[in-house]
Amino acid sequence: MHDWKQYRQQLVGGVSGFGKLGPDAVKGCITLGGAGQKTEHLGDKTRELIALAVAINLRCDGCIAVHTAAAREFGATKEEIAEALGVAMAANAGAAIVYSTRALDAFDTTDKEQANA
Repeated sequence: MHDWKQYRQQLVGGVSGFGKLGPDAVKGCITLGGAGQKTEHLGDKTRELIALAVAINLRCDGCIAVHTAAAREFGATKEEIAEALGVAMAANAGAAIVYSTRALDAFDTTDKEQANA
């Protein structure tokens, strides 16, 4: 397993270095990340739980490290994190079934093309 605290620290250093090479890109990312905080409709904890669920589906270890720590900082319990992870799993399963129908459609289209050849 990861040493998540050390990994987060490495990420901060890496992003800092990237910021020196591409400051506008990093500023843009930070601006996007903070945009939802301006409305305060969801609250910090809910935003971090959503970000964590998205991180799971994106398979981003860096995002997992950052958003797990932030969710905990904003008062998320292990049970709330588990529930958010369950939502992430369900969303991924839903996407898989939708894309499964696309694969079957591609098969059917290929079958029709071969029959007409």
